[in-house]
Amino acid sequence: MTALKKILAVLIILLLFGCSNKEELFSKEAEATNVEKVEKSATLLQEEALESVDESLPEDETVVSVQKEPLYRINPTSWAVEPIGDANQKVVLLTIDDAPDKYALEMANTLKFLGVKAIFFVNGHFIDTEEEAKVLKQIHDLGFPIGNHTYSHSHLAELTEKEQYREIVSLNDRVEKIIGERPKFFRAPFGENTDVSRKIAAKEKMVMMNWTYGYDWVPEFQSKDAITEIMVNSPFLHNGANLLMHDRKWTNDALADIVRGFEGKGYQIVDTDLIKTLN
Repeated sequence: MTALKKILAVLIILLLFGCSNKEELFSKEAEATNVEKVEKSATLLQEEALESVDESLPEDETVVSVQKEPLYRINPTSWAVEPIGDANQKVVLLTIDDAPDKYALEMANTLKFLGVKAIFFVNGHFIDTEEEAKVLKQIHDLGFPIGNHTYSHSHLAELTEKEQYREIVSLNDRVEKIIGERPKFFRAPFGENTDVSRKIAAKEKMVMMNWTYGYDWVPEFQSKDAITEIMVNSPFLHNGANLLMHDRKWTNDALADIVRGFEGKGYQIVDTDLIKTLN
């Protein structure tokens, strides 16, 4: 090979090598540019997503619970449950007084199993101890409202104004300490309200309540069959009847049959959460 040919060969090799490196360099630069573009796009998408999430979140993270719209109210004269608007009229209200003595928790569990509600009206002398307080808490935790039935179940008309205040308000204080809320319903012992008890109930924002009928304190009805029969077939049964029962063995034994008896006659047990309250 002549010297000129050797020089030409070397020049061709160098030229080819240079082109190869240049293409590789361009390729790497393009790849880097594409990666950068992808990363920028991902970043923008992420920022947009975060902005969207931030806009959708409330400023306050507190979860607001929605209360049920009341569908019923207590008639202050007849004590019956009245529908608001076009709510079902064929209902009855279950109430359990003198709780929680011996059977209230079992009654609450029975009602829970049957899928119905009742108001448990409490006496203060039944929740004096820690064990009794735990029972009340369990009843409340099962979903049942706790009503005020005074501390010692005394005749309010025989008490002074100060004594009546203590009977009612001290029980509200005790109940609130146990379950974290004050009673929304008040029932005077023996159904005997006074001007003072009415004022106290209003100040404490409690709905006053007596009853339509009840029989389980009468000796002739103190058996499972007898109390079931009279409760379900009472001549006083009507739409909205406010039914009085007590924490008693025979009533506890009959409770499931009483509920099924009303349902068999087409009555719905009113949901206590749907009764209009003052707070």
